[in-house]
Amino acid sequence: MLNQKMELELNKQINAEYWSAYFYLSMSAYLDKEGLQGCASWMRVQYQEEISHALKFFDYVINRGGEVKLQPIDAVPHEWNGIINVFEETLKHERKVTSLINNLMDVAIEEKDHAAKSFLQWYVDEQVEEESTVQTIIDQLKMVEGKGMGLFTIDKELGQRVFVDSTQV
Repeated sequence: MLNQKMELELNKQINAEYWSAYFYLSMSAYLDKEGLQGCASWMRVQYQEEISHALKFFDYVINRGGEVKLQPIDAVPHEWNGIINVFEETLKHERKVTSLINNLMDVAIEEKDHAAKSFLQWYVDEQVEEESTVQTIIDQLKMVEGKGMGLFTIDKELGQRVFVDSTQV
């Protein structure tokens, strides 16, 4: 059974995951408008990942005898200053998510909730990968100054990404 503090924090994280999903879907729409369909597709996969993360938290709360309390999702941005800015904001956001996950882990440790610690370890590891992947994309975009044939190539490469629900592995 989840204690009240852990349940409250997990419910906040469910909301944060849904906000993240909307954030990436908004980025996808922006990138599509900018003619970067491959990058737009990459962000749509990010959206799908965040939905799957939210549902994994959702199911965890229920499986531990807790109550899911969905809250309104705050508005997300819809304009950025070019492709490099989009991915810089993505990295900034992923770093924020990392801090949220770390906070959850701190609560699990404080509450001596070993099941939550085990559950959250997957997210801790996932965030390392997320930040690294986005940093690599930023580095590549900066190499080509976010334009020209280099951008065309990166856009095509990012468009090859497909959604795989890693929460089910």
